Amino acid sequence: MDATLSLSKPPLPSTTKSLSLSSPYRNSLFSPKPNSLILSFPKPHRPASKFCIRAAISRTKKEETVETVKKHLEDCYLLAAINYKGFTVKQFQELRRSLPENTKLVVAKNTLVYKAVENTKWEAIKPCMKGMNAWLFVQTEEIPVALKPYRTFQKEEKLEENDFTGACFEGKFYGPQDFKVLETMPSKAEVYAQILGSLKAPGSALVGTLQAPARQLVMVLKAYVRKLEDEQQRGAGQ
Repeated sequence: MDATLSLSKPPLPSTTKSLSLSSPYRNSLFSPKPNSLILSFPKPHRPASKFCIRAAISRTKKEETVETVKKHLEDCYLLAAINYKGFTVKQFQELRRSLPENTKLVVAKNTLVYKAVENTKWEAIKPCMKGMNAWLFVQTEEIPVALKPYRTFQKEEKLEENDFTGACFEGKFYGPQDFKVLETMPSKAEVYAQILGSLKAPGSALVGTLQAPARQLVMVLKAYVRKLEDEQQRGAGQ
């Protein structure tokens, strides 16, 4: 009986290996594709000197704003705050053009304005230090004349909500409800006419003038004193 010898080579071990990259994002909803390589690059470093320069510029601008406010207050008779929320650049330009030369409009942060008025007679404006304010510096005794342009502008532009938020006059605070007093004060010409009329009229007219509201009486007396001083100066010059 013939025997058949079968020789078979044993299977060679496989040289192929599977490479598996484990990812920390496994089972994550936003995990990257398998075997993807994530590279992370550090953000460029900004020199600290640039931040110092910006901080210095910001501090300088704030100091300049405080000095500007102080300068406007030197010849100021009344400081008023206006709620300018919603104003456009064009509206600001039109408002500035409508103001008389002796009335300045400045937009500044409440904190900077308060820093300028602190420990002065203008500190009475403190109740206005909230919200968005534009500051009106009235550098004339003709208070009603200086306030009228904004009232006209407010009416034309239909800015009922952008009203005066307050004012400081002679160290006293005036709220929005008190502005009628400021807007109806007699002008210098009216005060002079009232003085002359009182001096020429019978004593009863002078008594009526003296019985007028205290603030109006003070203005009359101040105007009369200035009138006498002007006459003395003119007499000395002749």
